[in-house]
Amino acid sequence: MAERHQFAIRDEFIRLDQFLKFCGLAETGGHAKEIVAEGACFVNGELCMMRGKKLRPGDVVTVDDLILEVTAQ
Repeated sequence: MAERHQFAIRDEFIRLDQFLKFCGLAETGGHAKEIVAEGACFVNGELCMMRGKKLRPGDVVTVDDLILEVTAQ
C-alpha cells in the first residue's frame, strides 16, 4: 500500500531534484539526480527523467511506494 504525504512549498514552483531533497528522499543533489536518472520518478502519473522539472502546487510525485503531493503554503 502506497504512503501519501503532502509537502507545502513557499514559492511558485520547486524543481524535482530540490523537491526530492526537501522531502528527505535524497540526501544530496547527486543522490536526487541518480533517483531521477534511474527512472524511479513519476510526475502526475508520467515517467519524468528531467531533474529540473518545475513542480507546482497540485502536482503529484510518485517514487516507489511513496506518493508526494506538492501543496501551497
